[in-house]
Amino acid sequence: MAGLNLRFTEEELDALRERAHAEGRSMQAFAHDAVISAINEHSRLFNEAAEHVLKASEELNRRLA
Repeated sequence: MAGLNLRFTEEELDALRERAHAEGRSMQAFAHDAVISAINEHSRLFNEAAEHVLKASEELNRRLA
């Protein structure tokens, strides 16, 4: 599995450590899941926007076809 090194300020690292500890997880697992969650949220928002545009232009597309 590929890896990635990230740099944090001391304050950021402390916040990460505290949050991961509060959830009973390792910092690595917490950070990994946070990144995956952000990726999935971006994809979800993109798909919602695309669906909205397609629906909004449905009548125009039908007339142009």
